[in-house]
Amino acid sequence: MSDFTLSHLVALIRDCAGESDVADLNGDIADMAFDELGYDSLALLELSARIKQTLGVEVAESDMRTPGGTLRLINEAVSGREA
Repeated sequence: MSDFTLSHLVALIRDCAGESDVADLNGDIADMAFDELGYDSLALLELSARIKQTLGVEVAESDMRTPGGTLRLINEAVSGREA
């Protein structure tokens, strides 16, 4: 599988947690904290479950700090699974 991209992650975020009320998800959000984007721990818990369901890898919501960091964790988990 090719790398999971920020646009893939944004699509999952929108699908399970909705559009941000405070930031444009089409902007430069990779290094913004999820709480700065308007997403709380419940939204991240749902995102974590959706990542598991969609990609078959686990990323704990407690490890999700930013979209960019979450993307790195996803791609590392997918790469480890394929090795």
